[in-house]
Amino acid sequence: MPNPRNIVVVDAPSNLGLRPPAPGTVPGCYKLAGALREQRIVQRLGAFEGGVVVPPRYDRGDWQEGDGVFNASAIASYTRKLADRIEHHVRAGELPVVLGGDCSIQLGASLALRRLGRYGLVAVDASADFRHPGNSDRVGAAGGEELALATGRGQEDLTNLEGLGPYLRDEDVRLFGLRDYDDERAELTALKIPNVSVGEIREWGAEDIARATAQSFEAPELEGFWVHLDADVLDPSVMPAVDSPDPDGLQPDELLALLRPLVRSPHCVGFNVTIYDPDLDPDGEAGVLLADLVVAAFTDT
Repeated sequence: MPNPRNIVVVDAPSNLGLRPPAPGTVPGCYKLAGALREQRIVQRLGAFEGGVVVPPRYDRGDWQEGDGVFNASAIASYTRKLADRIEHHVRAGELPVVLGGDCSIQLGASLALRRLGRYGLVAVDASADFRHPGNSDRVGAAGGEELALATGRGQEDLTNLEGLGPYLRDEDVRLFGLRDYDDERAELTALKIPNVSVGEIREWGAEDIARATAQSFEAPELEGFWVHLDADVLDPSVMPAVDSPDPDGLQPDELLALLRPLVRSPHCVGFNVTIYDPDLDPDGEAGVLLADLVVAAFTDT
């Protein structure tokens, strides 16, 4: 059955966490929300209007490799603003559906929920976004680092906003959709962060593993969980419009089977979708697919 709570759609069109696709340009994922709204996603979800959390201007200034996370001050400011909006809706018993944006918007959800208590995260993503100073000398783009930041790894002006870091505990994170050849998995496994590859999803069954995951958040010390969807978890044959398309991803029916039990769980308190870039989708077909998947996850249509 669809989730009985009121869904509220909130736009978070921030691209602050990605590198420029070419000199003098900015990442086009800030257009994601507009593209999905063009597919009437608010009406099709039967959702209420949550407005737009407007991001600061994308400006890396004189940032150079080795300077830490670029746009850090702007990301910190935006994270607090987005957290305010998400916290408001969660406190009201509503279910926010946040349209990104790059993956750094996940920090807004993580901070909001940390203010409220102890929550988990289910990230459905081709990459763990776990780059941090302890495993890389290429720290810079928060969109590839937000899980590391949310679990307290990285610079304090992003990992400890409001003195609440880490926003997530390692053991409260679940990762789905990593590629079977992903080198990140060894570190995650050593840290006991559950992670499931595309091949393992197929072996174990997407719906079964999603149901088991939702049930794992019924522990009394947890108050719920958030679902983060990065469009690049889909195979590039159906979703080429992302900044880093990786082969061997999920097919649409597999992703839908994974998402439905998660977002319909009474313990799910919110959802966001990120990374789809309309600039890379001139005929709009990938955007239509993404909107259809999100709607089908929450509804019976």
